[in-house]
Amino acid sequence: MNNPLVQPDPGLYIWTILTFLVLVFLLAKFAWRPLLAALEQRQQLIRQSLDEARQARQEIARVKAESDRILAEARSKADEILSATRTDANRFREETKEHARTEAATIVKNAERQIERETAHAVHKIRQEAVAISFEIAAKLLQRNVSQADNERLVEETLSRIGSGRPN
Repeated sequence: MNNPLVQPDPGLYIWTILTFLVLVFLLAKFAWRPLLAALEQRQQLIRQSLDEARQARQEIARVKAESDRILAEARSKADEILSATRTDANRFREETKEHARTEAATIVKNAERQIERETAHAVHKIRQEAVAISFEIAAKLLQRNVSQADNERLVEETLSRIGSGRPN
């Protein structure tokens, strides 16, 4: 079987090689350079994206550090405010206690003065009644009646002697 497609033909080889070389030349001139340029452009785009991603990561780290610092400052200020509030509350409590103590001491002093006045008044009344009773007893003993004016004068004299601490 003589098939012309299976038979080696040197002319066909030459034309095939020549066509192949022309095709490689044309592809190199018109297709290979734009293809390499597109690949180079894509490679630069990938590098640029990686650089931007790296910068974004650094920016995120910087922002995180800044937010951590701000959060720490806020916590510190909150602690300071709480501490100041506690200090103010303790100071207010102490001032209130001191005010209550002062007021209680004033009330006690006023009560003591009132008691002293009431005691002095009671002692004075008791002395007057004791003198009046003494005069009544003396009058009964003497069997004579002292007039009311004499009685009051004697009571005043006796009270003044008792008040001054002098004996009869």
